[in-house]
Amino acid sequence: MALTRRALLAAMAQRRRPNILLLLADNWAAPHASAMGDAVVRTPVFDRIAREGVLFTQAFSPNPSCSPARASLLTGQETHRLRDAANLYGSLSPDFPAYTALLRSAGYHVGYSGKGWGPGTAQGGNPAGAAFPSFEKFLAARSQVQPFCYWFGSRDPHVPWEKKSESDRSKIKVPRHLPDDPAVREDIAGYYAEVERFDAECGTIIDLLKDAGELDNTLVVMTSDNGWQIPRGLAGCYDLGVRIPMALRYPARSAAGGRRDDFVSLLDLAPTFLEAAGIAIPRGVTGSSLFGSKRRDSMFLERERHANVRRGDLSYPVRGIRTREYLYLWNIEPERWPAGDPELYWAVGPYGDVDNSLTKQLLLRDKPAPYFDLVFGRRPAEELYDLRSDPDQVKNLAGKPEFERVRKSLRARVDKWMKDTGDPRVAGRTDFWDKVTYTGAKARQ
Repeated sequence: MALTRRALLAAMAQRRRPNILLLLADNWAAPHASAMGDAVVRTPVFDRIAREGVLFTQAFSPNPSCSPARASLLTGQETHRLRDAANLYGSLSPDFPAYTALLRSAGYHVGYSGKGWGPGTAQGGNPAGAAFPSFEKFLAARSQVQPFCYWFGSRDPHVPWEKKSESDRSKIKVPRHLPDDPAVREDIAGYYAEVERFDAECGTIIDLLKDAGELDNTLVVMTSDNGWQIPRGLAGCYDLGVRIPMALRYPARSAAGGRRDDFVSLLDLAPTFLEAAGIAIPRGVTGSSLFGSKRRDSMFLERERHANVRRGDLSYPVRGIRTREYLYLWNIEPERWPAGDPELYWAVGPYGDVDNSLTKQLLLRDKPAPYFDLVFGRRPAEELYDLRSDPDQVKNLAGKPEFERVRKSLRARVDKWMKDTGDPRVAGRTDFWDKVTYTGAKARQ
């Protein structure tokens, strides 16, 4: 049956709306991409997106933990505003509008494959959308006039690193907080191999999109939820836990070969996607569209409970700020173990906020100084690192008289951010996140 003129105009309007494609790695840290200067890992698809669009050299996750970071990505809000969702294995309430739900209401075909939001519980199904076995099946399920919003959540490069790496171990750069040992190099090589597999998977999706004639009408973002799982990465607010690769391709709004050196965040993706689709950004969003004029000179960071690895279900709360020159962290409960209790409490194992790897086994077995303490030891209430002389963040300058002015200034900025964004911790000590239900399985004794 022929379309009426009104229906045809409506269909044409829908077609003019851009598709949204999110390519999301699971624990991929910057600068581990060829386009970001890593000489070992090979990421031709990421490099292509950066070359044909925009490379963001200072992109960050607001929280170094999977489900909190993904909750912020979906809602555009700081994780401390999302109540239970600030914890790993918490719950994400529909009270906080997700960009996926807003796009669905506006007529988009919305779905995901692989790992969506999580791990945790959410009312009404996964907030990333309806589950599909593949991008091909997802495309086949939409009507011809629908724009789409698709979330590809790879499970790479999450541990265990099972893909055999062809990387030259001798060329791998070992960060200064870890011993230069063959076990560490082997871990990094395995991680690189799965970064490369993620990159190849994204290439398959891009090829399907091009074959369908949809590539240039699709806003493509390729990034990660947080940093790598090498010790002192995931669950830590140091760069290897929160700094991530990010590239965007959308010819209608971004010229090829762009480079942005200002600070951007996963918080910015929801308002970016909504603006591109012509949908009003809801109140409460604290991120900013990447197409806007706002430019940041810093990034605020935070974490609450990652795995349930402290007796009493305790969180390890951190608030901080990363500028070009400094990283400042406030460890709000410094008497607690930052990597988890030394003995298994509930999940994962000893020091359970650090996932198992050859590197972790080496550190636990040999306890090499100073690396064991850098990864597992208790930390002072405040940490301050000069990134110009200490890019690996191993020399804490908090308490040094010559850096007192810097410390006070950065702490004041963190305090103001907490107040401005309604952080419950601005009023003082709270056990709210200690009491949030942990839905992850209990580790075997």
